[in-house]
Amino acid sequence: MTSENVFSQNDKEQIASMGLSVEQVMEQIQIFREGAVPLKLNRPCTLNDGIRKIEEDEGKALAELHDQGAQAGRMIKFVPASGAASRMFKDWYRIMEAGGLENPDQKVDFLSDLKKYAFFEDLQAVVSESGQNLEELMGDGKISDILSYVLTPAGLAYGELPKALLKFHRSPEGARAAIEEHLVEAALYVKDVAGKCRVHFTVSTEHEKAVAAFLKQIIETYEKRLKVSFDLSLSVQHAYTNTLAVDLNGAPFRNEDGSLVFRPGGHGALLENLNQLNGDIVFIKNIDNVVPDSLKPVTILYKKILGGYLVKLQKDIFDYAALLAVGEVSEEKLAEIVEFCERELSVSFPACFSECSLAERCERVLSKLDRPLRVCGVVRNVGEPGGGPFWVEDESGLLSIQIVEEIQIDGKSEQQRSLWKAATHFNPVDLVCGVRDYQSRKYDLKRFVNSRAISIARKTEKGRDLQALELPGLWNGAMANWNTVLVEIPLETFNPVKTVGDLLRPQHQ
Repeated sequence: MTSENVFSQNDKEQIASMGLSVEQVMEQIQIFREGAVPLKLNRPCTLNDGIRKIEEDEGKALAELHDQGAQAGRMIKFVPASGAASRMFKDWYRIMEAGGLENPDQKVDFLSDLKKYAFFEDLQAVVSESGQNLEELMGDGKISDILSYVLTPAGLAYGELPKALLKFHRSPEGARAAIEEHLVEAALYVKDVAGKCRVHFTVSTEHEKAVAAFLKQIIETYEKRLKVSFDLSLSVQHAYTNTLAVDLNGAPFRNEDGSLVFRPGGHGALLENLNQLNGDIVFIKNIDNVVPDSLKPVTILYKKILGGYLVKLQKDIFDYAALLAVGEVSEEKLAEIVEFCERELSVSFPACFSECSLAERCERVLSKLDRPLRVCGVVRNVGEPGGGPFWVEDESGLLSIQIVEEIQIDGKSEQQRSLWKAATHFNPVDLVCGVRDYQSRKYDLKRFVNSRAISIARKTEKGRDLQALELPGLWNGAMANWNTVLVEIPLETFNPVKTVGDLLRPQHQ
């Protein structure tokens, strides 16, 4: 199979317009044909077997280390904020299209809960602007009409906005959107000694202008209120991270006009955005995982614990890497460094390692130390959907700690499914990353990706089946060859909003 057999001249021009090469797209087709390579789970990470528990005194010391790093201007917050809100409102769309709710109890509950949402006052305003009265619509039980004001451009247009711009919580100063809560949170742990607070949001292209306009509108108010100076930046998911869709036979999937269909490459595509960020220590947290001020103290404490742990580890890693790079390390010193790698970074070495010369061993150990570092907060598994931390075995039998999604394992293996179900902890996407080396040079993060850690999903488009390729996930395959450290954090630091009903949970009220 050659590109000439597959792609026309028009196809090649379309591919080039996206910043991709024909060779790259042919590689994607080959991946579809070969299929994803499943990871081999060895065992779940558990407390004292891959997961560390931080005691109170140690936590205070780590928080102080974090503060020193933040004051020095080393910290930045990176928020994937491109998630569309449409999935949040799936049930509300169904109710609206059905003309309302038939069940009397469900109707009462809906109308009772409506006033609990932080966007209720905004809803009242847009209904009033249209010449109607929300209280009267509620009294008449016109739920479908009310939802049209929430979801469509006739009202708040919440079904078309990104989650970043939805009002999540009430506060004394007024209702806050998710993106506002991230600014408030960042001011509590990212600002430097001069009060500068660096925050980067990734947004989808169609929402970039709306998010930028919203930030411009609110930024001065928050800077005065929080006594900080925000250094805000936005980026979009690049077109060249999109992947080709194929049909069920592995041939390129096409639109009715014959053009190729490309789809977003999943959250793994955001590695490009992270790689282009001029960062040093980068905190990553999803846009929908925020809480009101009443619950922020525990969240901020554990943010600082994660950050301080990374600062502490980095100092030792940088000192050891600098020694190894010079090449004047004794057997005794190398043994100390190897023990550090195994104890603190969960690095394993092959059986033949001890047979190598001192120079070869120093080189191998340096290669293990000289890579990006992440400290990941993990919470107790309570059945939330998503990935978790596991010891994973590579082709040579070496073990490493990975964040694994269920789609990455061999679902046909009873043994692998059993290990998956035995997970004690869950990945809430609450991590801090060190993306510079011991000489303060920025890593090229693309060097540390497991390019085979892709996933293939069956989708439909306009009633036709297709196969979609997702790039290695940002916190799993894209960071597979980083040094990974896991720290247990409290469950109350994880409060995602996946459906609109989640905003009724006590944590968000």
